[in-house]
Amino acid sequence: MRAKTNSMRVLESRSIAYEAFEFSPDVRSAEEAARAMAAPIHQVFKTLVVLRERGRPLLVMVPGDSELDLKLLARASGEKKLRMAARREAEELTGLEVGGISAIALLNKGFDVYADESLAALKRVYVSAGARGINLCLGPGDLIQVTQAHIAPVAAPRPEESPPE
Repeated sequence: MRAKTNSMRVLESRSIAYEAFEFSPDVRSAEEAARAMAAPIHQVFKTLVVLRERGRPLLVMVPGDSELDLKLLARASGEKKLRMAARREAEELTGLEVGGISAIALLNKGFDVYADESLAALKRVYVSAGARGINLCLGPGDLIQVTQAHIAPVAAPRPEESPPE
């Protein structure tokens, strides 16, 4: 395992149990990460950066087999207008690479954190450790508590891709 990440240090300082998984930093999707960890895709949560009209961006955790529904997030957060951050914006705002963005690593940085309601029903959840190619598995209650995440219905099933004709 590479050096400890800030996320690992945060969890250890709070005596929160976790398991670290390391895989190739070339992994580019939640599906690939799930395969690399032999984890169910609905338990692998990606952390997305969402911009408001005013104020700090939101960090939103959604299952790997879903996509963020900005209308549901706007309703849950009381915002009128939201948009996904572009890759460059997300990296500049967080100081982390896309694929390694972690709500745990960004504690006390002024981000409001949201998580899809499906998180609360799981026994274990996998999230980025704050570096590409390292994920942490922990209890969802611990993740919610440490990130102070607002739980709301913010994810929608991904549309099925049509087969090529």
